[in-house]
Amino acid sequence: MHPKTSITGVFSVSAASLAQCPRDDVVEVAFAGRSNAGKSSALNRLLGSKRLARVSKTPGRTRLLNLFTTSIGIRVVDLPGYGFARASRQEQVAWNAAVNTYLEKRENLHGLVLVVDARHAPKEFDLQMLEWGHERAIPVHVLLNKADKLKRSAQHTALRKFVAATEPYADVSVQLFSATHGLGSDEASKWLCRFTPPIRRQTS
Repeated sequence: MHPKTSITGVFSVSAASLAQCPRDDVVEVAFAGRSNAGKSSALNRLLGSKRLARVSKTPGRTRLLNLFTTSIGIRVVDLPGYGFARASRQEQVAWNAAVNTYLEKRENLHGLVLVVDARHAPKEFDLQMLEWGHERAIPVHVLLNKADKLKRSAQHTALRKFVAATEPYADVSVQLFSATHGLGSDEASKWLCRFTPPIRRQTS
């Protein structure tokens, strides 16, 4: 058996815009997804805390770019969820602008975790994120969250459908996941570890 990969994280800062993000060279991996996909719960599961990222029964409560420092030397960024059902149009425009600017201009960004609901076929937003990753040559890892709510045969069907949807895009991986039960956590953690910076040797 392979040893389990354990990652921990601590909250760093919340940013309303790219200008408020830290100015350094720390590698960042962003978490994106529709507001009802369980993105914050998935992040909490992978960083070993139930309360690190804010989880609400009302989808779309993540309204800022929330940055977390991790034990593997990278920073994880929780992006506002797409599809804010209870937000005003003005708020939606502001949040979408902040996310788009971050995705397009943030030089620290090296990877993207796309959290989707395993019970549904790929949505327009999901395909747009895959296209974005392809155009930017940034690896995208898809978590088919809430897989525990499906029977085993339905899980494999969902996985096949999403894998088929990713065929036109480079450097995309897909897996079954459950933030509630931990299904696929080790696989997802290992994907995050690919961004761990090399150890710098000290010179005398």
